Amino acid sequence: MASPTRLLIAASGTGGHLFPAIALAQQLPDYQIEWLGTANRLETSLVPDDYPLNTISVEGLQQKLSLKTLKIIAGFFSSIWQTQKLIKEHQIDAVFTTGGYIAAPAILAARLQKKPAIIHESNYIPGKVTKFLSRWCDAVALGFAGTAEYLPQTKTVYVSTPVRSQFFTSQSLGLNIPDDAMVILVFGGSQGAVAINKLVREAASAWFELGAYVIHLTGENDPQADSLKHPQYICLPFSNNMAGLLQRANLAISRAGAGTITELAFTGTPAVLIPYPFAAEDHQTYNAQEYQDAGAGVLYQQAELTAKTLQEQVSQWLRSPQLLQDMAAKAKASAVVDSAERLAQLVRSLTADC
Repeated sequence: MASPTRLLIAASGTGGHLFPAIALAQQLPDYQIEWLGTANRLETSLVPDDYPLNTISVEGLQQKLSLKTLKIIAGFFSSIWQTQKLIKEHQIDAVFTTGGYIAAPAILAARLQKKPAIIHESNYIPGKVTKFLSRWCDAVALGFAGTAEYLPQTKTVYVSTPVRSQFFTSQSLGLNIPDDAMVILVFGGSQGAVAINKLVREAASAWFELGAYVIHLTGENDPQADSLKHPQYICLPFSNNMAGLLQRANLAISRAGAGTITELAFTGTPAVLIPYPFAAEDHQTYNAQEYQDAGAGVLYQQAELTAKTLQEQVSQWLRSPQLLQDMAAKAKASAVVDSAERLAQLVRSLTADC
């Protein structure tokens, strides 16, 4: 009996990197999977129950040279050696990564060990690691088809971005919200977004008057998180049930990370998108532009958005249920529901001879 294909998945740090990788892993039950991450990041709580987690010490390079820069560079070369050792000891057949700074040692170690390397880039504007190291990958899977024009080779395959398995089944919320009430979901990514929180608190009174409920995920870094009190306002620092929240929401107000855009499309949720203004290469704006171009949402830059504009935009949608239904249909039409299967098929095709 042939031994299973051994795959090293390098994904670390944020849900945007981890959730697509987990979705892929779930499509490869016949593979023996090892996980590569870093200590004290999200993977330490999400991964170990299902896949063996191996950690390395690697950090992103800082903009300014300092003594810490030398330490980071030394750690980088050490992490390549550690990853090579892991590949040899576990007889890894191929390496898959979702980008970020952990991708660099993973890809380089794979090449040094003459193993196939596959990277998935979820953002419209590819990250630095993808730009620099994609030429050493056997394939580059894309979250947006248009990303291909930013990459210096022709190994790209459009697969969209996989969503978590919870999104494929109906999730219950357990919140005291009438079934016929309009629901606005507000979230700013895994860390929250204080600027968005402030705008929403200033605008929400008009939405309450229209009968809407607001579910607000504030993050844990907002000192004013508990300042708004209203029977139709539900304030939480975070939630592990984003699938259920998005399935129930009639519209969302959010950042525009690639994972967020994918999940909004999958659940057919119209959205006011406010890109994180300090995202690398302003990639969230490009992500949001794709959603707006699909007719599924509107894009506002944070520096230009006022509470009054936000209040009026959302109020217009609340008064126009047919408009929201039309936008929801366009959102769903833009979703690729078999993204995880497409990505898994790509991995299988590149590891068929391993």
